[in-house]
Amino acid sequence: MTPPVPPPPTSWYAVYTAPRAEKKVKERLDQQAIDNYLPLQISIRRWSDRKKKVELPLIRGYIFVCVTPRQQLQVDNTPGVVAFLKEGGRPAPIPDRQIDALRVMNEGADVEVSMEEIPAGTYVRVTCGKLAGLEGELVEHKGKHKVLIRIDHLGCALADVPSSCVEPYHSPTSL
Repeated sequence: MTPPVPPPPTSWYAVYTAPRAEKKVKERLDQQAIDNYLPLQISIRRWSDRKKKVELPLIRGYIFVCVTPRQQLQVDNTPGVVAFLKEGGRPAPIPDRQIDALRVMNEGADVEVSMEEIPAGTYVRVTCGKLAGLEGELVEHKGKHKVLIRIDHLGCALADVPSSCVEPYHSPTSL
């Protein structure tokens, strides 16, 4: 009897979508049972006659998918998908720990995404509050202490954190 063949490995990738199509692409990927993550944030929109809470993509124009190399073609052929974010002509994988950290951060705090070059900070672990257990860099940004998570090829996500709620932590080999 031959041993079972292990499933091919999956990796997270960022997929660029058509303008304002992130939620529709998520629906279509869900229908195809493709593992995906669309970080959303609640925003208050004001019109002349009313205010309304709306969910907007945290990173406009992108959705994350966790797929095998074979599933990449299926994602590429999904209506609303423009292309995978690539490096050297190939889809650029994003480490699982970065997606996990983004999920924790987005669920526990107001998150700001930045494409600017922010100098490296001290590697820390958050010890209290909704972000407890999150690991990232403590930086000063716009006059406030923030915990920063770098997301390969997409910039970084930042959230306010009191400096009393962090402790220095041994940095992993690659951030």
